[in-house]
Amino acid sequence: MPGQQFQYDDSGNTFFYFLTSFVGLILIPATYYLWPRDQNAEQLRLKSLRRVHGRCLWYRLRLLKSQKSIVPRLKKAGFLFGWLIFLLLAYKVSKLDREYQEYNPYEVLNLDPGSSLSEIKKQYRVLSLKFHPDRGGDEATFMRIAKAYAALTNEQSRKNWEMYGNPDGPSATSFGIALPAWIVDQKNSMLVLLVYGLAFMVILPVVVGMWWYRSIRYSGDQILINTTQLFMHFMYKTPNMNMKRLGMVLTAAFEFDPRSNKEATIRPADNVKVPLLICKLGNINVKKKEPPFCYPYSLKARVLVLSHLARMDVSEELKEDQRFVVRKSPALLQEMINVGCQLTMMANSRGGFHAPRLVTIENCMKLTQMIVQGLQESKSPLLQLPYFEEEHLRYCISKKYKVRSLQDLARLKDSDRRSMLHFLGEKYDEVMAVLGSFPHITMDTKLQVLDDEDSSNITAGSIVTVTVTLTRKRMVEVFEKEQEALPCPGEETAPAEEVGDASKAKAKQVWQNKSKGTKKTAKSKKKKLTKKKTTPALAKAKQANGSVAGSEAPSAAKEEDEEEVSDKGSESDEGETNKYSARERDEDSDKQSDTEMDEMAGDDEEEWKALQQSIQRRERALLETKSKVTHTAYSLYYPEEKQEWWWLYIADRRDQTLVSMPYHVCTLKDTEEVELKFPAPSKTGNYQYSVILRSDSYLGLDQIKPLKLEVHEAKAMLDNHPQWDIPDTEEEDEEQEDSDGIEESEDGDDEDDD
Repeated sequence: MPGQQFQYDDSGNTFFYFLTSFVGLILIPATYYLWPRDQNAEQLRLKSLRRVHGRCLWYRLRLLKSQKSIVPRLKKAGFLFGWLIFLLLAYKVSKLDREYQEYNPYEVLNLDPGSSLSEIKKQYRVLSLKFHPDRGGDEATFMRIAKAYAALTNEQSRKNWEMYGNPDGPSATSFGIALPAWIVDQKNSMLVLLVYGLAFMVILPVVVGMWWYRSIRYSGDQILINTTQLFMHFMYKTPNMNMKRLGMVLTAAFEFDPRSNKEATIRPADNVKVPLLICKLGNINVKKKEPPFCYPYSLKARVLVLSHLARMDVSEELKEDQRFVVRKSPALLQEMINVGCQLTMMANSRGGFHAPRLVTIENCMKLTQMIVQGLQESKSPLLQLPYFEEEHLRYCISKKYKVRSLQDLARLKDSDRRSMLHFLGEKYDEVMAVLGSFPHITMDTKLQVLDDEDSSNITAGSIVTVTVTLTRKRMVEVFEKEQEALPCPGEETAPAEEVGDASKAKAKQVWQNKSKGTKKTAKSKKKKLTKKKTTPALAKAKQANGSVAGSEAPSAAKEEDEEEVSDKGSESDEGETNKYSARERDEDSDKQSDTEMDEMAGDDEEEWKALQQSIQRRERALLETKSKVTHTAYSLYYPEEKQEWWWLYIADRRDQTLVSMPYHVCTLKDTEEVELKFPAPSKTGNYQYSVILRSDSYLGLDQIKPLKLEVHEAKAMLDNHPQWDIPDTEEEDEEQEDSDGIEESEDGDDEDDD
């Protein structure tokens, strides 16, 4: 059997094939994923946001960064250089000669394929006289000629050539290694060994070790594990945490410590600049000796956050540090919310300690809003708008307008709003554009118990699913429609009392129609009794009211006449109904039962379709990856572009506890459907919960919707279900059939034997 041969590439051709493939394998996907995004598209996007976000800090920083940054140019230059090398290698490979050629004895003898034996012998004599070594010819050429002649004249050689492509028979398989021969040369062995050892025993372990030791310090959300443990310690220690304490815990995070994070810095100038800010801010618990609140990095971060909330100007040396602290804070507060949820679940399952109070988790959410907008807790939400200052609020909260929120400002008529905001002058349109871009969320809830026969019946201990549908619109769209729906000043409007009476009468009429349709016969039988009871009451009312009753007498008389006519009609109806035979009644009842069965079947089909649609929707949600780029939040003092995200959860505000864990809605563009699940209480009764939606970017846009829960007793489990009850007669019939089958088979065997 032929063997295998491995040989290094002496000519270097195979190495070029390998090098070209390797460069192309890296260069093509890298260019597709890492090529710098078109700067024109980014400039157009920023230009479209300019009218609303032009005064925001992040917008101005982005413009400066795009002008100064040379990183995209360096990337493009690097990729172009790589493609140039790849094209040169491809050109080099295309010019290489093929080393392997199929052996053809006719070509060696300079004959046409299919030549006769005499022609082959004649050509061999001519070539042997010319290239024989005894006559001064080339020995190698003569050996090839002799081999070709043997392959065409010798039967065995010809057979080997036809089968294996070689007159000598099957040869050893040759593999070329895409490395030059000089690599395995003994002269270069020490150099090659040194390079291999340096690459695989020093550089590779160091790189992998650095990556590993860095990655194990962070959680999945890129938060230091030590920071998470710090938050868990203080939230366990202080379940009811006010805003001041929460700010101290936030700024104690290890992300702000230069020993744990290289991005954080402590400068010598901080010993002068930070005390000046402390004097301006006032009491911020500087003398507190509890670690880590007394550490320099924590104190500096706390001062920078508080100065950001107070919208104070800081020195140029501290501006960069302040932006770093503010950028990190929303992610750290989200980690605090996650830690609070984990402690709540542990307390509910194990017990033994107090879970964080609802006010603690909600303070984390409020602090996120405050940091994004750069506002203190006690400040008005109107200060989120541009050009609004503290002295301007007195125009808004006056008795004439009573505007205290963004929604109140948007509901005003344009003329009233212009007169109230006269201090804006020509900037009024810009402020209105910003106000119109703020979100307005509509929240619809649906309460049900999935995978249950009666999804609307909530039993003790069942898993309740609250499906919340969130619809986002711009504030200008909502309030413009409301103002268009308002009646014009010239139109006459009905008094509120008349509208209320009309609605009551309509509701009463609907109720009476339903009762007539369902209980017609019972009502017709009781007409006379009700008439006798109401007539004396009307007489007493007439005597008591005097002239007023007298003026209403004609209408009362009309009502009595109508009642008499209706009574007569009912008596005639009773007479007609008595004419029906018993057979007709049975037919009517059968038809009614058939219609009821059809309605029940239709309801079951609708429920089944709804269940299938919900299952398909969940599967699509699991497989589909939605972008977290929703809408750019308007924030005057936040140093980074922020997307609008929301928290959605269910809480018991009376007991100050979480009912369902907060769901971070990060994909709300237009409409989003969220399912919140929680176990129903173990005791029956009525419960009052709240579905709460909170923004992580804006102040004053939170929503609270009541959720009423009526819990019933759970159904008792059946020991013996009817479908498992098999009558004795059926068992006897099955046994009889089995015995008959056995007898028939025995009779068949006897007949075969005969």
